[in-house]
Formats: sequence, structure tokens, C-alpha cells
Amino acid sequence: MRPVTLITGASAGIGTALAHEFARHGHELLLIARREQRLAELADAIAAQGHKRPLLLPVDLGAPDAVGRIADALARLDVEPETVVNNAGFGLVGPAAKLDLSEQLAMIDLNVRVLTDLSLAFVETLQRHGGGILNVASVAGFLPGPGMAVYYASKAYVLSFSEALHRELKPRGVRVTVLCPGPVPTEFQTRAGVRNEHYPSLVTQTPEQVAQAGYRGFMAGRRLVVPGIGNKLITFLLRASPRGLAAAGVEAQQRHRQ
Repeated sequence: MRPVTLITGASAGIGTALAHEFARHGHELLLIARREQRLAELADAIAAQGHKRPLLLPVDLGAPDAVGRIADALARLDVEPETVVNNAGFGLVGPAAKLDLSEQLAMIDLNVRVLTDLSLAFVETLQRHGGGILNVASVAGFLPGPGMAVYYASKAYVLSFSEALHRELKPRGVRVTVLCPGPVPTEFQTRAGVRNEHYPSLVTQTPEQVAQAGYRGFMAGRRLVVPGIGNKLITFLLRASPRGLAAAGVEAQQRHRQ
């Protein structure tokens, strides 16, 4: 079975940029997202650049049998994961007690359960090919997030889980890297309910910049990648700041968003 790089949430934003970045370095891709047309357009764009056309798997990762369907598709296509890139996820802006509970539980399901399942489902093949796992978290994972409580908590889980898995799988030759970008203008903001928001240039990164930093860090076997000098400084200061003060700052920002 030939090795592929599996990328979830590939139809937009950072996921699309990661697909281009891995393809540029010669990886054969299996792209996963709900929107089949967007996946096909991305595959055409990658092929037009002279790279191998990616395999496509349109699937709703929120479905209970999603990971099983992915495993079945891999067997059917006679491929197996060399690298798993867990990029799929979404957020919602607003107080947790006022937001739709079912949507927030769906967020936990995608951001946490599916990421965990895919991180652990293919360890044997990752080890066999000397590959690894690249999990996309966020700077939000470093602090509590009043006004986006469930999203921030889900990214804190991804950060903690990935750093622990980095230690556990390193002796087996499996790289695990967690990528924590700051603000990136993508469809994420629209899905979260944020409109016309502008971030300081010091912390804002393009999807392409994030993808390049993530790929370099992953291939180097780094545990944590925070793209951009401004975001590195913020995460350093957050570790030294009182949690209550950080929470108050996030709450003020989210009130402004709303």
C-alpha cells in the first residue's frame, strides 16, 4: 500500500494551504472535507502545478462513522497514511450559556473527538513509513476564552494532547507536532460569527505563511510551532501572566466582536 498524507478540512483556508505545501514537497495527498466541488477544484489546482493529483474523500467528519469510512476508503484505494494532518475544526462566538448547545457539542465532537480518533487510528502505518501527525490548534489554546469558551477549551485540549503524544510516540519514530497560529483571515471567522474584523499586522499571518511554518516544524520533528514573532511573544507572555488577567482580556475582546 503506497503512503499518502491525509489532510482534513482541506477545502478552505489553512487546510488548502497545507495541501499545496505538502504537494509542493512531493507528498501524495488524500484530501478530506464535506464540499466535494471545492476539493475537486483544489485537486485540479495542485495537478496544474505539476504535482500528482490528490485523492479525494468527501465526507462529513461530524458523522459517527466518519473515521471508519476513511479507513474503508484507504483500503479501497490501496493506500495508507504516512502523515495525518488534523486541520478540520470550527469555532463560535458568544457566551456558552446562550449559544446553541447542539452546535457547541458538535464543535467538541469535531475539534476533539475526531482529531483524537484520527491521531490514534493509524499509528502503526505512521511508524512503518517514518511519518507523523500534524495537529492544528491555535494560540487560543494557551488561555481561557470567555465569549468563545468551548472553542478555546477545545484548542487547549489539542495543544495538551499533541504535546503528550509527541513524547509518547517519539520512541517509535513517529513525529507529532502541534501548530498554533494566531489570527488568520479565512472562512473560519464567518463560520464563527465574526464580521469585518481587523487584526494587528504583527500577529496576523496568511494561510500560506502558517502552512509553511507548520510544514517546516513538522519535518524537523518539533513539538510546537507558533508562526510569527508577534504570536511567539504573546504565548511567551501568557505563560507568565495570571490566568484571571488573561481571561479578562479575552472577554473584553469577545464583547467587542459581538
